[in-house]
Amino acid sequence: MIPNLDFIFSSLVVLFLALLGGSLRILREYERGVIFMLGRFWKVKGPGLIIVIPGIQQMVRVDLRVVTMDVPSQDVISRDNVSVKVNAVLYFRVLNPERAIIQVENYFDATSQLAQTTLRAVLGKHELDEMLAEREKLNLDIQQILDAQTDAWGIKVTNVEIKHIDLNESMIRAIARQAEAERERRAKIIHAEGEKQAAETLLAAAEMLAKQPMAMQLRYLQTLTQIAGDRTSTVVFPVPIELMNLMGHKITQPESSESPARR
Repeated sequence: MIPNLDFIFSSLVVLFLALLGGSLRILREYERGVIFMLGRFWKVKGPGLIIVIPGIQQMVRVDLRVVTMDVPSQDVISRDNVSVKVNAVLYFRVLNPERAIIQVENYFDATSQLAQTTLRAVLGKHELDEMLAEREKLNLDIQQILDAQTDAWGIKVTNVEIKHIDLNESMIRAIARQAEAERERRAKIIHAEGEKQAAETLLAAAEMLAKQPMAMQLRYLQTLTQIAGDRTSTVVFPVPIELMNLMGHKITQPESSESPARR
């Protein structure tokens, strides 16, 4: 019995269309396809419509967009032996899809583990005060180290940000006491500087008044005017020091003159 040629032709057409449909791939603008032919790397294709021969070629999709990775909280011991917990966020993207697929098994997990170990290593070289005050410098150091190590994987680390540094309660209280003592020290220094400036100003005023005796009398009158305006019952009479010395000299003078007669 001769097989039906129309049936065979229809079957071949259906098989061809099925193979064609299974070989078509559409890659978005931010995607690339790493093509392997019989297990060996062939080329990187995309974006757009590409054809992958089933059974002969295999394709691995790679996303080229920036990936935001949350680095889990890490236990870090600072250089001054303070235990803290630090977490961060990492931003990176794939620049070379070929190396990202061939050179490392899972570039996402590898970058995550590398970021955790680098975070502990870098922060462990610094004291607690540096961690709290110099975050930008630490972020840049971590970013440069990660970027240098992931370059072989075709990955570019664009930014690293330390999100939070968690301290225990005793260390928080110690930092609060230190900050309070620092504020008291600054307040005392400011008060001492004010006293010094006031003393210098009073010295300059005294020297100026000493050059003009009448200026001192005017100052006396101004003081009396201020006291009278305060509605007080106290009356103040300014007496020059020279007059007080003169009166004291006259009182003690007779006693000194009588002493020879008594002898």
